[in-house]
Amino acid sequence: MQVVKLVSHISFLLITLMFQPATVQSPPGLAKPNCTDHCGSISIPYPFGIGKDCCMEESFDVECDETSTPPRAILRRIDMELVNITLTGGAVVKGPVIPVESLCRHEVLPFNLSGTPFFLFYNYFIAVGCNTRARLWTKNGSTAHTVCDSICSNGSSITNIMLENGDCSGECCCQDMGFPSLLQVFNSSLESIEGKQGSDGQKLVFLADRQWFDSKIKSPQDINNLPVIVLALGVVFLLIGAWWMYKLSKKRKCIQLKKKFFKRNGGMLLQQQLSSSDGSLQKTKVFCSNELEKATDYFNDNRVLGHGGQGTVYKGMLDDGSIVAVKKSTIVDEEKLEEFINEVVILSQINHRNVVRLLGCCLETEVPLLVYEFIPNGTLFRYLHEQNEDFMLSWESRLRIASEAAGAISHLHSSASIPIYHRDIKSTNILLDEKYRAKVSDFGTSRSVSIDQTHLTTKVQGTFGYLDPEYFQTSQLTEKSDVYSFGVVLVELLSGKKPLFLTNSLETVSLVVHFNDSMEDGRLFDIIDAQVKGNCNEEEATVIANLAKRCLNLNGRNRPTMREVAMELEGILLSRKGINIQHIGEVDKSSRSISCSSFEFGMDIPLDSNTSTSSETW
Repeated sequence: MQVVKLVSHISFLLITLMFQPATVQSPPGLAKPNCTDHCGSISIPYPFGIGKDCCMEESFDVECDETSTPPRAILRRIDMELVNITLTGGAVVKGPVIPVESLCRHEVLPFNLSGTPFFLFYNYFIAVGCNTRARLWTKNGSTAHTVCDSICSNGSSITNIMLENGDCSGECCCQDMGFPSLLQVFNSSLESIEGKQGSDGQKLVFLADRQWFDSKIKSPQDINNLPVIVLALGVVFLLIGAWWMYKLSKKRKCIQLKKKFFKRNGGMLLQQQLSSSDGSLQKTKVFCSNELEKATDYFNDNRVLGHGGQGTVYKGMLDDGSIVAVKKSTIVDEEKLEEFINEVVILSQINHRNVVRLLGCCLETEVPLLVYEFIPNGTLFRYLHEQNEDFMLSWESRLRIASEAAGAISHLHSSASIPIYHRDIKSTNILLDEKYRAKVSDFGTSRSVSIDQTHLTTKVQGTFGYLDPEYFQTSQLTEKSDVYSFGVVLVELLSGKKPLFLTNSLETVSLVVHFNDSMEDGRLFDIIDAQVKGNCNEEEATVIANLAKRCLNLNGRNRPTMREVAMELEGILLSRKGINIQHIGEVDKSSRSISCSSFEFGMDIPLDSNTSTSSETW
């Protein structure tokens, strides 16, 4: 009867795909704070640790048996003794040699790493013995992954195995590098080669990390005298192959997740919208999620510029140094998802110097992102209703801002390829750039409609205080709804009051009602903002007030169009410039009134359409 010595836990290299890049790049050999870093002479660096509170997770939990001499470190999860842990070489553990009596094939019980983060990786499959065939089987034992034949010829025996350059040449010892990687369960076996007579002596089969095998097996006697075979658990830290597998796995998961988010965030809908535009939409850049995370310091609260109805806006800096505003949407249902895609499509159609420019979008994140040009001076609302000693909006500045905003809205209504109704015109959606020029923003609730058609909405959207009463009652959206909202903004510019404000008796009053009452009673100048009352032109103020009153007519048909509003405001500005040029050197700079009686503010004056002559591709 032949005695065959087999190995139950044979030596091989394992990797773990759990570690994050920061772990791989961290300094080696450090245990967690307040944790023991040695068991006897064995260093226990993180992610390994002695006790559950000191390791990354259960698989790296080490038990230090101090009753032994010297102390023994045991990996609890796989119940094996640690010999060493090094970040360059991995973790080495002991496995016993099991003697078995057999003349025929013998199978070793499967080795199972299921439920742990470890995988078999980059090993030799080595067999030692005369006329012996070693196999490594799949999990179900039906197919051999690797076969290795060890033959003793010309009377050679196990005692004179020749290792050529550290390799088993096949003479009494064979090796196979075809062992598959990333397995967690395997089964090995030994059997006599048919037609060849086996010889007595020690027979072994094992997996070995090449570095371990070359350093430990210098001669045949080393194999015969091995009391144990070691199991090398190669950790991912500095193993190039392991790191590559980790990156590949992470990349695949990331790609799948991004595809999932892209579809969920309306990417297919956006593609349909853009493809059906017949080239009328401006190209926008598609940003990567990590690029915008870096730009906003991972959406740090310190970068928040403001909160809107459709999301939060963050200040960010791209790799090229440009400053942008990143809008992180708060989409929770399909209707709001449609609003987001609608904003992308709307902004892609607009190329106007008084409209906030869309630079691009990102759909591969959990919530979609829009990237705009950064407008540094905030909202018109801030300068009208919040104390700001750095900059006071003069009367002339208010006229100019009103004219610029009206021109932008007029462009949306009539000059764009498809008429666009904003639906949420208000002072918080009019931004001021570095030169305090107006920029109309926030198109999340906008709608593009066919020319000469109204749009019946299933849900009225807008902001109370600015909302067109006719639209609110009928749900019929027309361009005159934006005209009404802009009329409220004009009254804000005149009065400096909010659309809904508190009186001295703490009553909430509608600014529109207050304005109309003042106009009917002939008390317009009682509501003029104190900041500009001293230098505003009374005739101009009267013209602006009358224009606002027309915009606020309850019957939409009786309101002017935004083009008419823009023309009238432009006429006021042109009249001021004309008078200033005509009377240069003659007009007292401290004069609080300039006559505009010679100008008819409703006349047909050629307008600067404010459209940019160049289109940029992102």
